[in-house]
Amino acid sequence: MARLRTAGRAAALSAAVAGLLTATFATPSSADGDDELPEQWRSYWVDAFNPGIYNADQVEKLVDDALAVNANALIVQTARRYDCFCNRALYPRTDAAIAPEPYDPLDEIIEQAHAAGLEVHAWVNVNTMWNSTTPPTSDEHVFNQHGPTAEGEDRWLNKMADGTELRGANAYIDPGHPDAVDYIVDAVQSIVAEYDVDGINLDYVRYPDFSSSTTHSDWGYNDVSVARFQDETGHTDVPEASDEQWSDWRRDQMTNLVRKIYLGMWEVDPAARLTMDAITYGFGPQSVGGWENTRTYAEVLQDWRGWQDEGIMDTVVAMNYKREWMPDQARMFEEWNEVLADWQGDRQSVSGPALYLNEIEDSLQQVQDLLTPTDAGNTVVGWSGYSYANPSMTAAGSSDPAVKDAERAALAEALTEGDNAPFAEPAAVPSMPWKENPTDGHVSGELVTKGGEPLNGVKVTLQPLTGGGEKLTRSSDGSGWFGFAHVPSGRYLVRIELPDGVVGKPVTYVQVTDGEIATAELAPLVRLR
Repeated sequence: MARLRTAGRAAALSAAVAGLLTATFATPSSADGDDELPEQWRSYWVDAFNPGIYNADQVEKLVDDALAVNANALIVQTARRYDCFCNRALYPRTDAAIAPEPYDPLDEIIEQAHAAGLEVHAWVNVNTMWNSTTPPTSDEHVFNQHGPTAEGEDRWLNKMADGTELRGANAYIDPGHPDAVDYIVDAVQSIVAEYDVDGINLDYVRYPDFSSSTTHSDWGYNDVSVARFQDETGHTDVPEASDEQWSDWRRDQMTNLVRKIYLGMWEVDPAARLTMDAITYGFGPQSVGGWENTRTYAEVLQDWRGWQDEGIMDTVVAMNYKREWMPDQARMFEEWNEVLADWQGDRQSVSGPALYLNEIEDSLQQVQDLLTPTDAGNTVVGWSGYSYANPSMTAAGSSDPAVKDAERAALAEALTEGDNAPFAEPAAVPSMPWKENPTDGHVSGELVTKGGEPLNGVKVTLQPLTGGGEKLTRSSDGSGWFGFAHVPSGRYLVRIELPDGVVGKPVTYVQVTDGEIATAELAPLVRLR
């Protein structure tokens, strides 16, 4: 884990978003009787493949257009394919046709959006390395350092079971490669440390598409990943793509990456929100026999439900991309909204419809649908429209900027004007009590021998001695790192199961404090030769 640290912003957010999340968005009352804004997430996804942040004038228009729909947040693509629409991050600056330096797109959007009362969440593509036959110009870009020309452990490319690494021009990172994981964590930390972002939005935090079945993933066969799996499980063969133990292991790599990002952000700025773009392929779990049978869980190995349960994902922003005018897809949209609302627990879920697949009338219907309570009385906490560039099917089918502007204005009118307009009044981004007023803490540590060898796949148990927590178990990752998020404050025993050939004291103690990360410091471990 990187050791980037900063004073960060104040742990408390603005008064406008103070107070507990309410499922029905009823206007809360403050102690002195004054009404506060209702809490309801409203955002555009702003992709970097289209105009919107390429220069200051575009940013000014973007902010005005966001205010027109009474939005309160913008999810702005910042790290697109390991190229950054910013100047001060670990990712190299993009080659895209943006205004020349010193222009910094992320600085500009933060300055203008914050002045207008909008939050900015830096959208980071996690596992998409590059998507062009022309390499990036920067020698520091991951594709040039760890892509097709790299060898051995320097090669971070994801690989399919049949040996395929590139799908067309698309190259992907393997989340089972420890060096790739640490780079991603460090890069996210660098954005949070260098920019006054309100949060990070993770996209492609999953395995790639193009598998031969909807029941498993064909990806994850980077040589380093396979060797790690064999070392941890005792397998001597290369596992079949459908092997359940192999699928569980790969899914755990995604969860470990999210956990490491979450605690890495907490190190830098505990108030920063972590969101992610959740897959909702096909029908919901109600129709396919449960969460484990969804394509999300089985095919692309993304356990966002588990991430919410563990508390390592503040807000799930679901890519609920369905055509309202097709009955089957309208049903899919409703099914996913239902589980998003009912599964969020004390975290948050936002439904993100595909504006580009619908005309404005159907998009308005989808907003109304996602704000309708489930049978359990729950709703998702808001809406995120994909995308700002193409606010309707008509806009997506035209290359004329005037058409797109007209459709964007029409969407704003539909959402904000009239008796039943869902966004007629402003709203505040939902608060995060678990970050603003934390009642638990975290534990992390590293298992590395005196010779610098990381201990991979070692079982680590966290046993409460005081404070009423429960016994938890994790495994160290390929860098020897382990982490426990949101455990009750108190004193804990940390015990590791020493692998064969390693000696040392296998226990230590930590004191967990509200809102803090306690470091488990173990006595030096020695590999016997």
